[in-house]
Amino acid sequence: MDEEKEYYLLIKKVFDLLAPFYDFVTLPFSRVRDKVVNFTAERNGSKILDVATGTGKQAFAFAKKGYEVIGIDLSEAMLKVADKKNKYGNVKFEVADATDLPFEDNRFDVSCVSFGLHDMPLIIREKALREMVRVTKPKGMIVIVDYGLPENTFGKFLIYHFVNLYEGKYYSAFIKSDLEAFLEKTGIEIKEELPVLLGAGKILKGIKR
Repeated sequence: MDEEKEYYLLIKKVFDLLAPFYDFVTLPFSRVRDKVVNFTAERNGSKILDVATGTGKQAFAFAKKGYEVIGIDLSEAMLKVADKKNKYGNVKFEVADATDLPFEDNRFDVSCVSFGLHDMPLIIREKALREMVRVTKPKGMIVIVDYGLPENTFGKFLIYHFVNLYEGKYYSAFIKSDLEAFLEKTGIEIKEELPVLLGAGKILKGIKR
């Protein structure tokens, strides 16, 4: 089985099982959601695409601040949870593949992916990022939120081995890769970075080149 087919089967299987418990499992990330919105600091009414939205927590954080939000995910089970929680008129959810987004070029002011890239094999990750770039307006913003490592050696060792205990098979390759260089390759010019979760995560803010 090739890597892409394996990925799609794994996503369906894992997230169908996780969907009812996902909000509980990801509670440690809850405070990061508002930090992402504040760090993005986009003008009111901007159109936001939230890729790999899951149960919608990041999408809701944007919606609370008045943005027009579309959240997409491969998992129907996760989106059912998101729809049940949705009390905002300015956010909607769609089943869609990040590697083949059903939107026209240059549609969104901001495209965001939050804790999604580390779950993707390299080939899927690159396709998803290129699609995010495609649907973002020229000089529009692209926000990447994902795992990172602290700068000190002990913290780096501790965080890597702790996260590796519960994360999927693609985490190790992701965390050892040069994410900033990879983003540049896909057409994203990084402008700012904000460490979160005591260095175990980071928010990267870039623009479409």
